[in-house]
Amino acid sequence: MKRTTLLTLALMAVSASAQAACYADYKAKRDDPLRLHYGVAEVMGACSPQGALAELTPRLAADDWQLLSIEGVFDDAGLEERQNSAGEYYLRY
Repeated sequence: MKRTTLLTLALMAVSASAQAACYADYKAKRDDPLRLHYGVAEVMGACSPQGALAELTPRLAADDWQLLSIEGVFDDAGLEERQNSAGEYYLRY
């Protein structure tokens, strides 16, 4: 019984961490005329720079933006401090 309880608690902890929110901050550009922006976006897939790159590239391309770089990935704790810097591109894509 004790093992079952421990196993259940461990699985619940893994499940909770798998559902934790993930965000990426990025830089993107448009040409003719050149426009640059910094933004923050939620990442639904793998919470890694590679996962964010794969997910954000087509989202941005749909609005003619080219993803230049993923600056980093983070959870809810880093979200608020980036809101002012991202401006209109805060959680837009």
